[in-house]
Amino acid sequence: MLSPPQLAGLLKRHDILPTRQRLLIARVLFNRIQHLCADQVMHYVNDGSDRVSKATVYNTLGLFARKGLIREVIVDPTRVFYDSNTSNHHHFYNVDTGELRDIEASDIIIDTLPELPVGTVADGIDVIIRLRSAAREH
Repeated sequence: MLSPPQLAGLLKRHDILPTRQRLLIARVLFNRIQHLCADQVMHYVNDGSDRVSKATVYNTLGLFARKGLIREVIVDPTRVFYDSNTSNHHHFYNVDTGELRDIEASDIIIDTLPELPVGTVADGIDVIIRLRSAAREH
């Protein structure tokens, strides 16, 4: 777990002003590698005596994602997770439980891409494998 000065240094290295609210959110996100939705972040931040508004949580998560501190993982149009693991990897998403789990990048081989539109370059590949209970088949 990072100390408050370490968290402040992390934010500063990414050109983010370390306000009190941002440090509270960073403490939740970076205490371990995890996948959290914005509501979970807000719950953990506001679990004690501190209070951070919903708008501040969403704005801070967006800022952290734009600055490369976290990854946004959009599993469907209504469900976004914030991933503190920014290394190259993919995900399993269980639609029954809502659980998101990492897949090592080396476990998925993509050897060709379609021709890209003129004037563009590939910026990344995100693979999400959606799972559901096999028991629902019967």
